[in-house]
Amino acid sequence: MNKIQIIIDSILAAAVVALFVLVFTLRPAASVPSEENAAVALSEQLPVAYINLDSLLVEYTFAQEASERLMSKQEDARLKLNSRARTLQQEMADFQRKVENNAFLSRERAEQEQQRLLKKQQDLQDLEDKLTQDIMLEQQQINLQLRDTLNLYLQQYNADKKYQIIFANTQSDNVLIAQPGYDITAEVIEALNKRYAKK
Repeated sequence: MNKIQIIIDSILAAAVVALFVLVFTLRPAASVPSEENAAVALSEQLPVAYINLDSLLVEYTFAQEASERLMSKQEDARLKLNSRARTLQQEMADFQRKVENNAFLSRERAEQEQQRLLKKQQDLQDLEDKLTQDIMLEQQQINLQLRDTLNLYLQQYNADKKYQIIFANTQSDNVLIAQPGYDITAEVIEALNKRYAKK
């Protein structure tokens, strides 16, 4: 029985030594990654990528220009509404003073003026609604253009890359943590800006 135990121990010791030799001679050096290791790491990468839409909206020239146009339109609408609101407010204050001082020749004339001011107030509200609606429609149109442009480009881009999935990420909503190699935002922005500059 002693001989069998010695033989088993010898076999196990030889197996442990062989395992150590295999592990330490076949493992690549972890401290200095070679180009071959980097290529293997890229080839082992999942066929998935993501684009940070917040960065795209900030750095894509078309999105910047569209945002500036929309902000300018909003500012113009606000100024127009504020100017008309001030005028209406002054007219209403004048009307109130005239009513208090019995400046109207008749009650009918006072009611006519009141109806005119109410109509002007309603017209101002209608104008505000129309301007708001116009801005919302323009924002939707810009969003559609951005989405269509991005989708069209990504179809062309992905013909070579062969990603299975390309995610859209906004403020870390969809992708909480990812390796830098999965983020294709910078190269997509660069390509879109080049294409937009040609147009």
